[in-house]
Amino acid sequence: MAEYTFREVIAQAMSEEMRKDESIFLMGEEVAEYNGAYKASKGMLDEFGAKRVIDTPIAELGFTGIAVGAAMNGNRPIVEYMTFNFSLVGIDQIINNAAKIRQMSGGQWNCPIVFRGPTASAGQLGATHSQAFENWFANVPGLKVVVPSNPYDAKGLLKTAIQDNDPVIFMESEQMYGDKMEIPEEEYYLPIGKADIKKAGTDVTLVSFGKIMKLAIQAAEDMEKEGISVEVIDLRTVRPLDFDTILESVKKTNRLVILEEAWPFGSISSEITYMVQQKAFDYLDAPIKRITTPDAPAPYSAALFAEWFPKLEKVKEEIKKAMYVK
Repeated sequence: MAEYTFREVIAQAMSEEMRKDESIFLMGEEVAEYNGAYKASKGMLDEFGAKRVIDTPIAELGFTGIAVGAAMNGNRPIVEYMTFNFSLVGIDQIINNAAKIRQMSGGQWNCPIVFRGPTASAGQLGATHSQAFENWFANVPGLKVVVPSNPYDAKGLLKTAIQDNDPVIFMESEQMYGDKMEIPEEEYYLPIGKADIKKAGTDVTLVSFGKIMKLAIQAAEDMEKEGISVEVIDLRTVRPLDFDTILESVKKTNRLVILEEAWPFGSISSEITYMVQQKAFDYLDAPIKRITTPDAPAPYSAALFAEWFPKLEKVKEEIKKAMYVK
């Protein structure tokens, strides 16, 4: 196995699938001549040409609509947003067209399309560039939502997403593009809708996804030194959500902590909390704990942002509360 960065495996996944199927193409702002805003399409214009790697104007409503129409007519577009904050300009096309066309056409049309790009915060980028929209898109029937936490998962999940016959929201992070990991040379796919246990444990279950998984794993390692065994679950996808893996873990540990980089109201952690109390209430030995960002826009100030973003110490504190340990 060789070591590759997150941005490199994104390009690998797209290129491998595009070599197999000429109906697959990539479009978005600066994906071609500039090799991608985050260099996640480096070299693809040279290999596939301007008809299949397409630079678009700064007009998300327009190129999202073009992609949806292309998907309905037999193509398999990959749409890159420079950030999912910008997808809001084209969100009508995603929610009212891509997600609904199979049902509204009585199955006459499907929409095999991947919308991908960074989600959530990436430092001092201000409130309008620091929003996590996983729960927004996950609320929409007809969409699948994938949020990988590392290069290996990202490649396998993106290849599966590209082959899916329905629209997939594929959410990355600007702060993960430089992350490195050993990647198999042989081709592989990972299933959408299946969580992964990153660390086995017996005392408490810690659930998270995306770039904040690093915080979850670090917290679990720190707790191990204090004699608390934490089982860490990486959701990988938030729609469909793998409730079975969470429930089986909670039945074993009897405690649950959820870590999410999002506003608390109507979050993914809210849905998990409901499902666990509905289906595993009698197994719980403590109230479910969750850690989110405050219910406020992300501040620009570095000092304020550090207070706004979930902290390692907060995660460990909530784990201890679930264990009734001070």
